[in-house]
Amino acid sequence: MNAVWLILFSVSIVFAICTGNLEAFTKSIFEGAKSAVEVSLFLLGIVSVWMGITRILEDSGLIYRIAHLFKPVISRLFRNIPGDHPSISAITLNVLANLFGLGNAATPLGIKAMQELDTLNEHKGEITFEMMIFIVLNTASIQLIPFSVIGILASYNAANPAGVVLPVLIATVISAVTALLILFGFRKVLK
Repeated sequence: MNAVWLILFSVSIVFAICTGNLEAFTKSIFEGAKSAVEVSLFLLGIVSVWMGITRILEDSGLIYRIAHLFKPVISRLFRNIPGDHPSISAITLNVLANLFGLGNAATPLGIKAMQELDTLNEHKGEITFEMMIFIVLNTASIQLIPFSVIGILASYNAANPAGVVLPVLIATVISAVTALLILFGFRKVLK
């Protein structure tokens, strides 16, 4: 991948020199770097706030109440997980982070959920069906309110940054349901 970037960058420099746009090329590199840092810091703030909220939810015990609300859905999807197992809370936190479009904050929660799911695994080193369900659910990530996308659009002064909410919700629900149906379909075929 580094070779690809090096080739792209080298070809860009050659074309900038040949077309006499080296000054504009240099300016655009620094503007792009500045923009990347600003967006990264903005996203870091969103992720930090969400991680703080999840810590408060965990420490206050509220996550167990929220997990209780999600328990019928989570229990139906993850049939082989005991209802009081810590993986239910970890999965719930991950799903909540994804629901609010905070994929970056969902990553450490997803890792924790997989670690908790692995404690139920009788055959270490092999993926269980519950792990597969979680991976599919996490990857499809149904988003109710995509805060990260709205935040990025707002930072670029979009006319209607919240206009993406309904299309993102529809697309993520369709992708999640389709992915789960395919996974369960393959399970029946391969049994």
